[in-house]
Amino acid sequence: MDFRTWLPAAMLCVIGIVPAWAQTPIPDAVAARGEAVVLAVHAEGAQVYDCKAGEGGKFIWQFREPIATLIQDGKTVGRHYVGPSWEHADGSRMVGKPIGRADGATAKDIPWLKLEVVEARGTGALAGVTTIQRINTAGGQLAGACDKAGTTMAVPYAADYVFLKK
Repeated sequence: MDFRTWLPAAMLCVIGIVPAWAQTPIPDAVAARGEAVVLAVHAEGAQVYDCKAGEGGKFIWQFREPIATLIQDGKTVGRHYVGPSWEHADGSRMVGKPIGRADGATAKDIPWLKLEVVEARGTGALAGVTTIQRINTAGGQLAGACDKAGTTMAVPYAADYVFLKK
């Protein structure tokens, strides 16, 4: 068979298997130009909010923490929790600090973030990571009033986390 016949079809197959996060246009506010991808995972979980008294005693929802499972190739590879922290199954973990933000696709979606790693431990998959992107968010944003202090609400969300190094 002549390679000119099968090469275009083979190229289309390869293009079709590029991960969704690699095809996503990244807003400038969360872009990490010149950094290399170390790991990319999908997260499924919840954003947790508490009802607390705000200014003037009016009750408002305040973000408390994320709780999510990190998934790669259909397998659980870690977790995401308060900090914000990410922990890989191999024991490597990190804490990030937001340094960039862009709106999610809808009002129900938490924002996309760029985070700088401020603390890192371990020598596993997350070793050497300096930047984290939260992209392709779906859900997680809590709307509406709360009427009782101490009430907690967990709102389901999904996102892709991309771990990069300089």
